[in-house]
Amino acid sequence: MGTELLAPLDLAFWHLESDAHPMHLGALAVFAPASGVTPLHVLELLRTRAAAIPRLRMCVRDVLLPVGGAAWTVDKDFDVHRHVHRVAVADGDFMAGATRLAGELMEQPLGRGLPPWQMYLIGADDGPFAVLVKLHHALADGMRAVAMGAGIFDEIAATAARPGARGRPAVPPRSWLPDPREVAGMALGRIGEVGRALGVGASVVRAGRLDLRGDTAFTAPSSGTRRLATADLDATALQRIRRAEGGTANDILLAVVAGALRRWMEERGEALTGTDPRALVPVSRRRPGGAVSGNRLSAYLLDLPVGTADPRERLRTVRGAMDRNKAAGPLKGAGAVAVLADQLHPLAHRFGAPLAANAARMLFDLLVTSVPLPRSALSLGGCPLSALYPMAPLARGQSLAIALSTYGGRVHVGLVADGKALPDLDRLAEAVQAEFDAIGALFTAGRVAAPVS
Repeated sequence: MGTELLAPLDLAFWHLESDAHPMHLGALAVFAPASGVTPLHVLELLRTRAAAIPRLRMCVRDVLLPVGGAAWTVDKDFDVHRHVHRVAVADGDFMAGATRLAGELMEQPLGRGLPPWQMYLIGADDGPFAVLVKLHHALADGMRAVAMGAGIFDEIAATAARPGARGRPAVPPRSWLPDPREVAGMALGRIGEVGRALGVGASVVRAGRLDLRGDTAFTAPSSGTRRLATADLDATALQRIRRAEGGTANDILLAVVAGALRRWMEERGEALTGTDPRALVPVSRRRPGGAVSGNRLSAYLLDLPVGTADPRERLRTVRGAMDRNKAAGPLKGAGAVAVLADQLHPLAHRFGAPLAANAARMLFDLLVTSVPLPRSALSLGGCPLSALYPMAPLARGQSLAIALSTYGGRVHVGLVADGKALPDLDRLAEAVQAEFDAIGALFTAGRVAAPVS
């Protein structure tokens, strides 16, 4: 693997970062212990398997052309020991200790001169343990982060090690001169992209809010600190609700987030009237079999109906709004602001990143994203994976991000917050669980209205 220019959106994420606003994704994977497996064995296994993933040997270097650009290059001095570490957790509640430590580690930006990722083995000499993975957003979006990180698991590593399992055959080289028949198509495609970007830009202007709601927890001044919290939901109950109410599982989870925010805000004494908090809901634009690296993202904007008291009405409001978003498509509307990055010169990303970062709070209050995981059972060194909590980065001016993934019959919810803006994040995690249980009770009790057509 040689030198590869950062795609425009990757370059944007690289320059959006500051010490107080690290732009890395994360995941906290929790494992059950296995007989005879020691922390030292797991640590060496992590190092060996991480070092075998080619993408994790790449670092970012500035380039002369294009001016302001950057490229992925192989770190000739790569040392996996700089990236994979062990951290002990104090005696007591393991999950409480692991999430506290993970929060502290998520505060720390990744080194700019090294491949931008870290792994931490968190645990004691016996009992359960966790692995915290940090990957810079420039390296991958959520889907590709999963694809790269999966290489540490026994099942994926074994498949990759089989003879002949080196991926697709190489594509025969072709001339750098485009086929004349392709030129017209390329020009028309470029015109279409520019037109789409202009439409998205107009939508961004229309959707921007002058009232930044600076007196709420969602947009409190950033402190650079991080708190993590987790929740676990029953995936079987989720599907039961979906069959009864219609829509998608993601629609229901978004409605659960809305109800949880309502509970939490009521407990805090915050007003529920007025503008509902707006969520950015990322959407992948990646095609099956696409490149492992980089970001292919768009997003929808969704006003979460926290002012609606009836949970079934919240479900239907979210479903209707998401149906409208999907009908318009992921390349239209203000939520598709990420596609604008493809039209900007690298210098615009380098010097315009602070302005773009400060504009995020004008469009949305929090991020809610779903991260797909493999359906098969996974393990590390024979220790079964019991849960995996995804973690999304916080944009400048944002105080809360919620990520969800389904594995092993459970929906694992990872909440990331600014530690000073939301010191009671654990209460919000409890509200997520309580709201989900309350919605589930509506359906098990047989008090369900007919699905909305």
